Amino acid sequence: MHTTGRQDGSWSLPEGLGQAIRGTAEEIATLVRGVGDTALAVPGSAWAIGEAAAHLALANELMADLAAGRERPYGDGTPQSLAEANARSLAVFGERGAEPLATMITQQADAFLDAVSRSGADGPAPTTPLGPMNRSVLASYLLTHMLGHGYDLARAVRRPHMIDRDRVGLCMPFMLSVMPRVTNPAATAGLDADYRIRLRGGGTFGVSLADGAVRVTPGAPPGRADCTILLDPVAFLLIALGRLNPWRAIAQGQVLAWGTRPWLAPRFPTLFTAP
Repeated sequence: MHTTGRQDGSWSLPEGLGQAIRGTAEEIATLVRGVGDTALAVPGSAWAIGEAAAHLALANELMADLAAGRERPYGDGTPQSLAEANARSLAVFGERGAEPLATMITQQADAFLDAVSRSGADGPAPTTPLGPMNRSVLASYLLTHMLGHGYDLARAVRRPHMIDRDRVGLCMPFMLSVMPRVTNPAATAGLDADYRIRLRGGGTFGVSLADGAVRVTPGAPPGRADCTILLDPVAFLLIALGRLNPWRAIAQGQVLAWGTRPWLAPRFPTLFTAP
């Protein structure tokens, strides 16, 4: 994936990312519009469908504001602070109707893409809930966030989810940038290890841990890894977002591991806390 330029020399999003954002928003909106009762529960969540859709609408609006250069404080990046910010935003936003929320989800995704298209370069956007990032990574963040909650909504209405290998690939710039920020200090303490993570049919990256510090290397890391983990891309994203139990993925053959310390593989997901 690469950042593309227009014929006039201006900057644009990496190839396929804008289309994936728009398509995912439209697919989520279609799911929401098909819901007869938005008070129905979302499996594995404290939210009902209406609350999950409202959160997506508000989050897309937040991302659009950030892409446009507007400051929007929203927690400090910890799961607790983000949960508190989510609760506050939902408390003051009372819309739970399927049609208005579906429309807002797509409109704010379009607003995000419009704001990005008007930016002159891929410079830093205002600080996001998970720290500073440029607009390319912010767009990857938006897609990742929509896919996570879109998966939840699809499960709630028993429809196919919209996560696939190509979209996972477009999520990787955000995933790699945020991994050092969401490490679990209790799990990384005292661990020295070099992981190589390979996504089946996709990319490779390295994760090195030493003295509690985590370093992520895009692409194949140099040297020999202690543990190489090969994952199905969809399983990787669902595990990373806290939607899939790693042991279930292992049992289904979606995860394989080898190396001089293969027993480190089950420990890898515990090193991070899904925000």
